[in-house]
Amino acid sequence: MMKGFKKWRLFALLTALSIFLAGCGQQELSTLLPAGEVASDQFFLLLWSSGIMLFVILVVVIIYVVALIRFRRSKLGEDHIPEQVEGSSTLELVWTVIPILLVLLLAVPTVYYTYKLGNVSAMGEVDEDGNAENLVVDVTAKLYWWEFDYPQLGVTTAQELIVPLDEKVYFNLVAADVKHSFWIPAVGGKLDNNVENVNKFYLSFEKDSRDLDEGVFFGKCAELCGPSHALMDFKVKTLPRDEFDDWVLAMQDTEAVTADADSADQGEALFAESCIACHAVSGAGDPDYMGVEHAGAVGPNLTTFGDRNRVAGFMDHDEESLKNWIEDTQKYKPGNLMPSFTDFTDEEMDALTGYLMGLTIEE
Repeated sequence: MMKGFKKWRLFALLTALSIFLAGCGQQELSTLLPAGEVASDQFFLLLWSSGIMLFVILVVVIIYVVALIRFRRSKLGEDHIPEQVEGSSTLELVWTVIPILLVLLLAVPTVYYTYKLGNVSAMGEVDEDGNAENLVVDVTAKLYWWEFDYPQLGVTTAQELIVPLDEKVYFNLVAADVKHSFWIPAVGGKLDNNVENVNKFYLSFEKDSRDLDEGVFFGKCAELCGPSHALMDFKVKTLPRDEFDDWVLAMQDTEAVTADADSADQGEALFAESCIACHAVSGAGDPDYMGVEHAGAVGPNLTTFGDRNRVAGFMDHDEESLKNWIEDTQKYKPGNLMPSFTDFTDEEMDALTGYLMGLTIEE
């Protein structure tokens, strides 16, 4: 008897721990800690539907327990015949009306928020001078990285999405190879990136990412897309509008910047010889969108590589990790399209990684 009681006590402890741990999470990655209007709306739907389901479970369990206690054979005897309620109009009305009400309670807010969150009619609005009133970002998902193009601003970056605080940001989502899915758990989403059509939606960013432990929100691919699907991450930085405008100007100032094969900087010369065909070091322009590729658009744009906090989206942002990545890309992200470079001497590798870490626009 005591042994059985101990098992139940352990079960109760694990249940309590599960409840408490469910409330834990990283602000930059948790859907349970919403950081924007869309995330808050989705969190409300989560709580609302979970509450209704919990209510149903509790009612069923209570009825079940009451029936077990009140109508047990030891109390009523072997010959007891319960009251026959077959054909009861009252009961039939109850178990018809209640499910309909529950479905309505779930359906009405779900339909409302589906249309609200899917409304992108303001995406193309312009002011009296013809300037766009809302920021639009074209997101292209590739194996296994993300490109972010700001067509109204003439700016392109990769692996890091930079957005203004307290504004709606509209997104055009496409994929360059296979189906992917764009998701920022703490801010909202998710929506598929398809090869054959463009999906549109918006998000609002209402928390300064600099207040987070790592200074960024984490974005994920939420559609199984290949062997490195779990490593297809991106980061999101939120900035006050004036700082966002400064970032845009700094990116625009990199127009026509490139690496020179004749540079006295050994790292820059090596980059120009080995990497420039796939990686741009200018953040200005529209190098690749909707399948139209230009020079430097095959791989991620590296204009702000030194400002990022991850190598290849998930590795520590230091020269040692960068060296490991360059020397054996398939070991760290299987199936990606970047070739490995094993012919560099230690001196050349130091020079190349030093050059890449120096690609920065932040002061």
